[in-house]
Amino acid sequence: MALEIHKEGDFEYIEEGKGETLLLLHGLFGALSNWDDVITFFKQKYRVIIPLLPIYEMPLKTAGVPGLVKFTEKFVDFKKLDDLVLIGNSLGGHVALQFTLNNPEKVKKMILTGSSGLFENSMGGSFPKRGSYSFVEEKVGYTFYDPKTATKELVDYVYNIINDTQKCLRIISIARSAQKHNMSKDLHEIKIPTLLVWGLNDTITPPMVAHEFDKLIPNTTLHFIDKCGHAPMMEHPEKFNTICEPFLKN
Repeated sequence: MALEIHKEGDFEYIEEGKGETLLLLHGLFGALSNWDDVITFFKQKYRVIIPLLPIYEMPLKTAGVPGLVKFTEKFVDFKKLDDLVLIGNSLGGHVALQFTLNNPEKVKKMILTGSSGLFENSMGGSFPKRGSYSFVEEKVGYTFYDPKTATKELVDYVYNIINDTQKCLRIISIARSAQKHNMSKDLHEIKIPTLLVWGLNDTITPPMVAHEFDKLIPNTTLHFIDKCGHAPMMEHPEKFNTICEPFLKN
């Protein structure tokens, strides 16, 4: 699906549809295209906005979860957004959690899928070897229950990122920041309705992580999708959308 990327000020983003605002936050290696099926489904009734997080361009000294949260806060202020529903995958879920803690008056609901913030097993336990395409292909496939979900386009995208020295340094810095930035002591402060949609076969943030989020956040609903890995909105978009739709309506 060809989507127009808007460029305003320091921001690049996708915006589709009208109505209640859904702000989608992608993960560490997340491309905007990861959300294609979510956008197509929800833009009929909602205003769907996806900022391109500056993971590969932000100053190295601020390349971490706090820096990405500050960026998101600036974007929300720039777009004059409030009464938000945040939807975050992986690192994007981590950013959504901290954004909500910092700005509780701006968020009314949250959907987390494969979120970091408690525990994550990055890239299947080891960082990809630079220059080794087959290794990258294997590790990207590890993200999904069905490795075929990792298209050549996606593998090429990750391969090119990790073979760019500056981008790779930022990836490492942000991944380390996410692992250090454990939120277990703060999650009880999140009072808004929160939907957890998890792949039952997620090997990066396993099902035990979903159960822990369910225990620590007061107002949660937990759904698992079988034969699904770390990115349910990519691997089983119809099931993901079907689970999210009644939560958004209610």
